[in-house]
Amino acid sequence: MCPLFIVTESTHLYIYLNLTFCFSLISFLFLFESPCQPRQGLFLTQIQILKQKILFLRMFKWYIPFCLLINYGLSAQKVSHGSLDLYPSFPSSFVASRTVAVWLPENYDPQENYPVLYMHDGQMLFDANTTWNKLEWGLDEVAHREITAGNIRPFIGVGIWNGGALRHAEYIPQKALELLSENQRDSIIKHSTRGGYPLFQTPLQADAYLKFLTQEVKPFIDQKYPTLADAEHTFIMGSSMGGLISWYALCEYPQIFGGAACLSTHWPGGFVYEKNPIPGAFLAYLNQNLPPPKNHRLYFDLGDATLDAHYPDLQEEVNKLLSKKGFAEPYWKTLFFPGEEHSEIAWNKRLHEPLNFLLSN
Repeated sequence: MCPLFIVTESTHLYIYLNLTFCFSLISFLFLFESPCQPRQGLFLTQIQILKQKILFLRMFKWYIPFCLLINYGLSAQKVSHGSLDLYPSFPSSFVASRTVAVWLPENYDPQENYPVLYMHDGQMLFDANTTWNKLEWGLDEVAHREITAGNIRPFIGVGIWNGGALRHAEYIPQKALELLSENQRDSIIKHSTRGGYPLFQTPLQADAYLKFLTQEVKPFIDQKYPTLADAEHTFIMGSSMGGLISWYALCEYPQIFGGAACLSTHWPGGFVYEKNPIPGAFLAYLNQNLPPPKNHRLYFDLGDATLDAHYPDLQEEVNKLLSKKGFAEPYWKTLFFPGEEHSEIAWNKRLHEPLNFLLSN
């Protein structure tokens, strides 16, 4: 299995959108130029044409900016340092296809082997001009700075786009929720909302998502690029829900990932903070499934503003469990950043910390 081609512009999607628009235009013109119906039906025909014309104009109003947004978002992602390979619609037998981005450091040498860092919410990593909130992690800038300073080893960064509406179902640790009663689990899946919209558009898919990473994305990366493919040199990182799926990946696949970095980990799992059974399920799962403490690295951090305000007490419970399980420096670190919020701005400011923790020279 491999993607059909690598692109730096989303030509196939752009052509598809143009063809869709052209067919709509032809259909409209055909209706507009079609012979009139018998006189008794003429008035109805004119109403139909008018409705089609209004619909067409509405489509046209949004067509050009929509096309530009899609095309720009996929094709024009730019990095300040290194280079970026984009694989749109990366195929999968486990989850919906999505873009995978591969960042290569400056002075990349195909004859040299590199450690690999896999990151979730890949569309948010490199270019604020193409993100929904105009923010980014700035992975290329921070990594370049730390590599140039000699603090970390050059590495390959793999950003996996999230599944959009599927994000919650793909990122929440599946086997942890399965420790809850069936009634609790069903209630969480059916009734969890944010802003009036359901969080779970599908059944839980975290296990399928991790199969996508480990059985499809990683083998492709190891075949296409010169990687150090063993667990000692393979890491995973994410923020918020991406923090949850990162520690879950380390627990589920300790033979593949040697370390996980979890920024602003969303320990509540949803947006209900009172009488919430999810954090307890996470702790129970971690107690049963944490990998050996001297073979794997675990990094956590958090602030205490905006959404991060809900995390300090829960993170402290996790810290106690990690200590009980024998985790200590240099294999475990939890950092607290007072006043920092839950955003790409905050994660960018402290991104050097997890990079140094996982990839230090």
